Amino acid sequence: MYYIVVITSVFIAALSQLLLKSSSKDEHENVIREYLNWKVICGYGMMGVSLLMNIFAMSKGIQVKEVSIIESLSYLFVPFLSYLVFKEKLSWQKMGAIAVIMIGVVVFFQ
Repeated sequence: MYYIVVITSVFIAALSQLLLKSSSKDEHENVIREYLNWKVICGYGMMGVSLLMNIFAMSKGIQVKEVSIIESLSYLFVPFLSYLVFKEKLSWQKMGAIAVIMIGVVVFFQ
């Protein structure tokens, strides 16, 4: 059950990274608007929610080493979501690297 909380936390963090990237692509009136706009504030807020979810899961018995391994799912989520949202290309090298990371995660949990 708490592993699902951690996986959801990783997904929320991936979404927040996309939101922050989206903000970086926008043109802003000045430096203050560059850092104080709804995308940046929501992105960092989502990172905070992700952090709180991880703390909650660890307080219920999930070990830090398990959380850090599950966090590597962001290497799967971010490129896939970037492909969907920003139309970024997924090369065979990137997909191979993601596969190696996922195999490492599976081996660790065996």
